[in-house]
Amino acid sequence: MRVLLAEDDDGVAGALTEALYDAGHLPDRVRRGEEVLTRHRGTDLLLLDLGLPDLDGLDVLRKLRAVSALPVLILTARGDERSVVRGLRLGADDYLVKPVRLAELLARIEAVARRAAALAAPAQRSVRAGDVEVDLDARRVQVGGVEVRLTTKEFEILAALASRAGAAVSRQQLLDEVWGDAYLAVSRSLDVHITQLRAKLGRPELLTTIRGFGYRFGG
Repeated sequence: MRVLLAEDDDGVAGALTEALYDAGHLPDRVRRGEEVLTRHRGTDLLLLDLGLPDLDGLDVLRKLRAVSALPVLILTARGDERSVVRGLRLGADDYLVKPVRLAELLARIEAVARRAAALAAPAQRSVRAGDVEVDLDARRVQVGGVEVRLTTKEFEILAALASRAGAAVSRQQLLDEVWGDAYLAVSRSLDVHITQLRAKLGRPELLTTIRGFGYRFGG
């Protein structure tokens, strides 16, 4: 992968560049936030330090997210909870605190790349399980050929599960995708919506509860 490395410390940048090369990646190192915003095009992933000399890394991330979905892995000495939460809320795909083991860093890079590739793949736009059909584009749900009317939140929850049919989806993923924030205290609201969904669909076995984790659509 072509990795844009935003790091102002020459020693750290040198070690990271060497490790990325050895792992088969093509690193391009920049020192300033402004360079990230002008050189991010044509790269596959951004490794972003928050302590840049011209712009705070979180400001760089915010500006980048306004124009690009480039996968971003924050790698910084800033490990306080507020910074971690802000970084993830602003759209970072992962957050690592220095010092970090190179093997873990490379594994996280690969994981972020896999998620980005999965999101970029053409999605299945209509999902069927038994006599239940979820049309993701038309935002329409039919049970036995009869349309079932759902609220916006109910449909978004169902769509998040149906688009990953057969896979376990965590409560945190659903809260983040539907409410836009996995840290909001709305987990009880999620339970209520799932209960309403089961009642409206009339197929309680369609939405399986995975105790202590989340839910699964279909078998």
